[in-house]
Amino acid sequence: MSNEILTETHGRVALVTLNRPAQLNALNDALMDALGAALLRFDADDGIGAIVITGGPKAFAAGADIGAMADWSCMDVHRDRFITRNWETIRQVRKPVLAAVAGYAMGGGCELALACDIVVAADSARFALPEIKLAMLPGAGGTQRLPHAIGKAKAMDMCLSARMLDAQEADRYGLVSRVVPDDRLLDDTLALAARIAGYSLPALVAIKESVNRAWEGTLTEGILFERRALYTRFASADAHEGMHAFLAKRTPDFQHR
Repeated sequence: MSNEILTETHGRVALVTLNRPAQLNALNDALMDALGAALLRFDADDGIGAIVITGGPKAFAAGADIGAMADWSCMDVHRDRFITRNWETIRQVRKPVLAAVAGYAMGGGCELALACDIVVAADSARFALPEIKLAMLPGAGGTQRLPHAIGKAKAMDMCLSARMLDAQEADRYGLVSRVVPDDRLLDDTLALAARIAGYSLPALVAIKESVNRAWEGTLTEGILFERRALYTRFASADAHEGMHAFLAKRTPDFQHR
């Protein structure tokens, strides 16, 4: 197990903690390799229904490890498939992924949070894409996901001026899902993840896929995808259990089938 991350389970919830505190969890290849492997492992585990990614109290992740990449050439990054090879692993995960963000989520750290399905921010959370200060650009999906999340005007402001958002601004703009006190961040996020993981996993997967289709495609294509996903639920034992439990006024017993 890599020391770059720490993993533990809480019932049907997996918790992955970024673990480079001396570097404010700067994201290097070793960390992203380990994170990707953990995400895929928990995604394949039938006992896990949701995954939480968190960092430390000072930083969720302060960005990419600049020291590791300062002397790379264009050929180096093409040859090694920089970002594509390991940062994008999160896109393969079918289960809900939640980010619990305290402190700085800068550059790649902000982009990692954006790649999650739900972002819970502590009051101390700060979000920025400051790559312009290095004559670079957000290259782990930031220029693509951020406009979807907060609109073109706000995204341009953040990317072109390196503007930093506090937690309340990020909440108002739609970058995060909810804001909680710092001392409640992990407990509240784990509780939310446990609530989600208690629902039928196939239904969660269908919802995540349908929302992502809306994010990435046209309305007509998305409606068609959603309708087919809905019809497929009628082949699910959990869906029938859920409806009959509702009618009987009892708690459903989902078997994730």
